[in-house]
Amino acid sequence: MLSQWQSLLSPAPHHAMAMLAPPPPPNRTIYSPFRSPSPRSVARASPTLSATDATVSSPSSPKKKVLVPVAMGTEEMEAVILAGVLRRAGADVTLASVEDGLEVKASCGSRLVADTHIASCVDQVFDLVALPGGMPGSVRLRDSNILQRITVRQAEEKRMYGAICAAPAVVLLPWGLHKGKKITCHPSFMGDLPTFRAVESNVQVSGELTTSRGPGTTFQFALSFVEQMFGIHAAEDVDRTLMTQMDADLERSTEVNEVAWSVDHNPRVLIPIADGSEEMEIIILVDILRRAKINVVLASAEKSTNIVGSQGMKIVADECIRSASDSEYDLIILPSYTVTNIALVFSSMGGPAGAERLHRSRILKKLLKEQKQAGRMYGGVCSSQIVLQQQGLLEDKVVTSHPSTTNQLTRRVIDGSKVVIDGNLITGKGLGTVIDFSLAIIRKFFGHGRAKSVANGIVFEYPKS
Repeated sequence: MLSQWQSLLSPAPHHAMAMLAPPPPPNRTIYSPFRSPSPRSVARASPTLSATDATVSSPSSPKKKVLVPVAMGTEEMEAVILAGVLRRAGADVTLASVEDGLEVKASCGSRLVADTHIASCVDQVFDLVALPGGMPGSVRLRDSNILQRITVRQAEEKRMYGAICAAPAVVLLPWGLHKGKKITCHPSFMGDLPTFRAVESNVQVSGELTTSRGPGTTFQFALSFVEQMFGIHAAEDVDRTLMTQMDADLERSTEVNEVAWSVDHNPRVLIPIADGSEEMEIIILVDILRRAKINVVLASAEKSTNIVGSQGMKIVADECIRSASDSEYDLIILPSYTVTNIALVFSSMGGPAGAERLHRSRILKKLLKEQKQAGRMYGGVCSSQIVLQQQGLLEDKVVTSHPSTTNQLTRRVIDGSKVVIDGNLITGKGLGTVIDFSLAIIRKFFGHGRAKSVANGIVFEYPKS
């Protein structure tokens, strides 16, 4: 991101974050806490909003309005991370479908339900229009005349707009919205950019236009918008919550009691979800695991397959938990839930809704118990370790967990690692570590080479060996 992150890359104590450097001058490359395949992480081609210019909106200020269009084949990680991060920062984010219906099937098979149709946005004024990539999603965005009109007007009126992955090359170039700008995109499309304007920064800010490289740089892309709209301190606050910042003392993964995760078939992974589940975790897991050809099943613990995530995004599960329970899974992963959701799902208190969730949760309890008894793999991210502990699945296990839940766990917790693997149990520290968590699963099933290949595809730095 910006200069305040530079202290994180030095051997200085962690509290040095509080000492912020002045904003960088134009055209200076800025190093970021986010891992990238290139040392050039965030670059500015021209002056933009700085920490001294920006202020966080007060409660009386109108909310910043953001448009994130989606289409069939949109890269789901990019769309959901953009919306999730910006909503956490306080922006009013609209997911708008350019298709005839609101439900879109994204590039790796996730089904998202948009808030509205793009036609309803044509007369609105947005502080930011941010285009996710993916194929053929980028082509379908390009072919939307309404979206083109909105985005061209955005550029003409000097309001912020951005694009990531394939979208800078596939969408912005045909619309002429790259002219006079430094621009980046996914490595596969770099050859389509004008040579004298193309840069390899993970995030490139050039006036009102911000571009980025791929799914693995989306957190950084989204946080750059948070800083530009709300200021440097708001970006820091959101980043701390997400735990995307790099800590020199934090290991990528730690493994104890190592066992082989050997299967003689394509691995089957179950991800149970419910209202209040963290949608960014869900979509990152599904997106990355499916890229490795893992058979992922999203199972709803609600009455229908439609769930509403913690940030208000709508996801359509593959099936309900009852029908999913007829199959065996090589791995069951619990994403984190809101505190209220955990209490409702795993407590007999709470009236009819709580009772109904308890009834459904018996299926999940049974699945988890059988998973452990059979010696198959299971795991959780962030706060879901509390649920695993309640079900007796952490006995004699070593885990990692979000700092806010560590004191509620009675097992040994490794704070200095993003991912901890203990035999057939895998746990992740927080939302910002889910990419590492997903790649660790791929490595355990297929080896380092497959994990490295997937990481390269999403533009995420991963060790060579």
